[in-house]
Amino acid sequence: MTSPIVRFAPSPTGRIHIGNARTALYNWLFAKKRGGRFILRFDDTDLARSTREFADIIETDLGWLGIEPDLLVRQSDRFALYDAAMQRLRDQGRLYACYETQEELDRKRKLQLARGLPPVYDRAGLSLTSEDRAQLEAQGRKPHWRFQLERDVVEWEDLSRGHCRIDCASLSDPVLVREDGAYLYTLPSVVDDLDLGVTHVIRGEDHVTNTAVQLQLFGALGDGKPAPAFAHHNLLATASGEGLSKRSGSLSISSLREQGMEALAVAALAVLTGTSDSVHAVTSLEELGAAIDLSHVSHNSAKFDEADLVALSARTLLLLPYASVAKRLAALGVGGPQAEAFWLAVRGNLSRLGEAEPWAQVCFGEINPVREDDGFLRDAAELLPAEPFGAQTWREWTEAVKVKTGRKGKALFHPLRLALTGRENGPELAALLPLIGRSRALARLGAHA
Repeated sequence: MTSPIVRFAPSPTGRIHIGNARTALYNWLFAKKRGGRFILRFDDTDLARSTREFADIIETDLGWLGIEPDLLVRQSDRFALYDAAMQRLRDQGRLYACYETQEELDRKRKLQLARGLPPVYDRAGLSLTSEDRAQLEAQGRKPHWRFQLERDVVEWEDLSRGHCRIDCASLSDPVLVREDGAYLYTLPSVVDDLDLGVTHVIRGEDHVTNTAVQLQLFGALGDGKPAPAFAHHNLLATASGEGLSKRSGSLSISSLREQGMEALAVAALAVLTGTSDSVHAVTSLEELGAAIDLSHVSHNSAKFDEADLVALSARTLLLLPYASVAKRLAALGVGGPQAEAFWLAVRGNLSRLGEAEPWAQVCFGEINPVREDDGFLRDAAELLPAEPFGAQTWREWTEAVKVKTGRKGKALFHPLRLALTGRENGPELAALLPLIGRSRALARLGAHA
């Protein structure tokens, strides 16, 4: 395989959700695993609904997931290409004007269904003479433009679904240009794929039928160039089975980021859910890319459960080395020579990285200790070893306290934890004690350094 060129093509009309991220990640991982290129293409031909604000948010969301495009293009900058393609199709006799209103088209479909016929457009526009068109336009009607499909069976080998076959005789000729002159998705997408050299189109299974249409457009406009290979993955739904929508804002990447979910956990759950591969935590996108195979994607829809994400986020943090979180910890005020030891001590108790902040206060700041049984704590303070503290200090200290006081188990450890951390539970005190240090420990035990 030559180095692939893929694209992710969101419409900047809302925030992307976990289902959109699934498509973006499949494309990114597929390309990067094979030394290819990833294009971010904003499908913003709908000038009324598309905004630069949403485009910027989408870029931010992708960057948070670790996806950086090799090229960014906007369809709103490329209308001259689409106009030229439209003219070529007209010259070929493949693009024709139609004047029915939406109400008239709805009536036609209902009549066809009532007669037991498929609701396929009857190509009435093809029979219009120039006089007919002039008369309709004199009435104030404006044409929409349809692409005349060849009534052939279109077949391709899908990288996810296997052999696919669509009989185009069962399809209506698709509208490529609306009455107001706005381009629908189909034509600009093909023009851009040809112009940008896209080799693989990886997208949701809701586009399977579109692929048959677009393959005919590739044939009409491609000048003999091969069409891209296609892969159609299954779609994600919410835990309750509802479809995802940018308009509803359900499971948006922005909201998951704001909740403190780990980006790698979001990525892993997004692409491994609904496949024959196990969902597991990863420490890099490269590791995730090595774990997925488009042919392992199920042909059935899959449910994305946020509860699973919380658990996977915690497992991800447990695996992450200090180097991968150092900048984020520094933003919480944790840095310096003890930062790595701190991370290794607390990461197993986190479901979100932000939860490290109160533990930084325990280790390096001031807290309100909870003291139970001052006499026992005074005995413990007297036995606290001199610094430097190491990995064995906690064991040696508590063994000495056990011998002097006769306490063991919870009676020994619980009051020490409350005094040293102010909390009922948390990371191992053997790892926390060297970070807390002797002076802070004595003060929390009610003694003086």
